[in-house]
Amino acid sequence: MAPNCTNVNNSRVGFGETSFEMVLLSLTLSVVAMLTATMNSMVISAIIVTRKLHHPANYLICSLAVTDLLVAILVMPFSIIYIVTDTWVMGQVMCSIWLSVDFICCTCSILHLAAIAVDRYRAITHAVEYSQKRTSRRAAFMITVVWLLSVLISIPPLVYRHHKATNETQCLIKHDHIGFMVYSTFGAFYIPLILILILYYRIYQAAKSLYHKRRASCLRNPEMNGHMLPKSSDQELQSPDTLSPPERSGSEPSTEGDNVRITAKSSPFDWRRDKSLHRHRISGTRERRERKAATTLGLILGGFVICWLPFFIQEVITNTCSSCTPSRKLGNFLTWLGYFNSLVNPLIYTIFNEDFKKAFQKLVKCRH
Repeated sequence: MAPNCTNVNNSRVGFGETSFEMVLLSLTLSVVAMLTATMNSMVISAIIVTRKLHHPANYLICSLAVTDLLVAILVMPFSIIYIVTDTWVMGQVMCSIWLSVDFICCTCSILHLAAIAVDRYRAITHAVEYSQKRTSRRAAFMITVVWLLSVLISIPPLVYRHHKATNETQCLIKHDHIGFMVYSTFGAFYIPLILILILYYRIYQAAKSLYHKRRASCLRNPEMNGHMLPKSSDQELQSPDTLSPPERSGSEPSTEGDNVRITAKSSPFDWRRDKSLHRHRISGTRERRERKAATTLGLILGGFVICWLPFFIQEVITNTCSSCTPSRKLGNFLTWLGYFNSLVNPLIYTIFNEDFKKAFQKLVKCRH
């Protein structure tokens, strides 16, 4: 989000006062920018070259990574220069372009998380119905809507800022109009935050319900817990890894960890199971995947709240309280805390998602 979006004093733009502190600060921020660009580039490349990741849910992840990559290469470098030089030296035209990219990309990143939450919620609570609708075309439609909303949310404050710009050495948005402040902060953060929290709570409840249903089913059917059942037909033995469309679609979502499939590695003894046991096991693996997906999504959303909530709380306070003016250091710190979310997202995928982890390893080893 645009740095220093409030009226600020004339102290140094940077976090530190000495030359050593400024050099150390610029190096630190440069490392963050390079890591953000690298990790998001790896997410995009992994989805493109790994067939297993070609799933509509992962297209949302890819679009999110593109957004975060734009933040890393088009927003962060100019912010570093602005912090270090203590003044804007690239003119108001470039300032307007930078603020536009900053505002739109940061808003788009937040809205992508809301779209991913909606997709995950539908996949868990309406698995059979949604598996038929979860197509590449639907994913493209969701991505288009997210980008359009981001532009619509960002344009009014930027247009208002253009008419109010007077100081050539500053590049910031002064929310001296309460209407634009409410419009931009609620549209870019608070409304998506409320939506995300509601959806994630429902995802948690749905995962918890699935867990209890599975446990109750095991208690009612102890004979299905590993005992020998009548031999299945030859036709069933020929396709041990064939799942119905709803069951197969559940193995590929972006926020899931291990994609569990039923393979033919088991002994002939194991294939002499009844069809009901086969479906029972599929239900169990799907439940574990959905629970792990909910956990991963929670980590992503937790990182989002920690990174962006302080910034937007500051925005509301400073624009509703005329005497509450933050220092430049605090403003830039909170802005970069928000930028840091663009690095948090791919890191979570790397650590907690086995499919992405394997794809990243292949990319590093140059073995596609």
